[in-house]
Amino acid sequence: MTSRRTLLKGTLLGSAAALLPTAASASGGGPVLRLPAPAGPYPVGMQTVHLTDPSRTDPWVGGVRELMLTVLYPARSVRGFSRAPQLTPAEAREFAEYAPHVHPGLPEPGMVDWGAVLTHGYMGAPPLPGRRPVLVYSPGGGDSRTLGTTLAEDLASNGRVVVLVDHPGDASQVELPTGMRTTVLIGPPDPATFRTMVDTRIADLRLVLDRLSDLQLAPAMDTCRIGMYGHSAGGTAAVYAARDDRRVGAVVNLEGYLDLYPTLAGFDQPLLLFRSDGFDGAARIESSWAGLPGRSRLLPDANHWAFTDYGSLVPRLQTSGLVTATARTALVGTGDPAMTLAEVRRRVGTFFARHLS
Repeated sequence: MTSRRTLLKGTLLGSAAALLPTAASASGGGPVLRLPAPAGPYPVGMQTVHLTDPSRTDPWVGGVRELMLTVLYPARSVRGFSRAPQLTPAEAREFAEYAPHVHPGLPEPGMVDWGAVLTHGYMGAPPLPGRRPVLVYSPGGGDSRTLGTTLAEDLASNGRVVVLVDHPGDASQVELPTGMRTTVLIGPPDPATFRTMVDTRIADLRLVLDRLSDLQLAPAMDTCRIGMYGHSAGGTAAVYAARDDRRVGAVVNLEGYLDLYPTLAGFDQPLLLFRSDGFDGAARIESSWAGLPGRSRLLPDANHWAFTDYGSLVPRLQTSGLVTATARTALVGTGDPAMTLAEVRRRVGTFFARHLS
């Protein structure tokens, strides 16, 4: 039987959690890890949501299509509420096995205490009064929703409701009420598999839009001001999902290819096309973005996963001796992580503020 580690090599990826090692874990399971704090004026509340779509069959395993969401929002108060872990205990165990194989060079199991990581979101905290713009996020191919936490928390702390979407089947791991799902991807996907993945994500994102008014936090959401953003395959899916959906008022594509379908003719929503200067797919990115009406921006001294939480994680893991300089460069580039994070937050936050005001 083929081992999990063999199957995971070459899997299409996106990102891991932006976790900052600070001190030895009390459990001896590696360094204690911290996410960069959000910079906005509001504390962040958090809820998780399970959705099902009886009208669709899951393309990877059959049965009803299921999704997991994390909803982040500006909270009225967080007193008496606890900070949520980034991963459930079961997800943390899976991620510890996956991490060094989805990106060779990341620490082996037991060297980093992934299960000890806390977000800056307080589970169940009451929302700040008022209706806020809604931003829906699709992660990179092979990623789980939790791995876009840092940017999402910053957007929420600045007054938005942010919905992180998991795509079970291609997500590295996601714990559903019905059990743990791990990725079905084995090696780089062929064109047909990639098409299935993106088509499934587009339908997932539209399901989320359809169900926003049913969520517990619906009174805090202004569904006349909806944006989408995504990284890599998530950026691809966000653009194509928005193309024919007038509910979406603005889109940010963080280095996702846009040549999956013959044309994006008629796409007229405000669009930010944001790429790194070190990504080895830059030529294809530029070609697939040519002629689009979006505003194109470059993230300097960076590589593909600098848009994700890896941008903070990898340099600190290098400093602690757990990641090599070569691995850092390949993942996030050589730029100062604090400056890179600030630039991503500034560009994305300013774009949505301008177009969803």
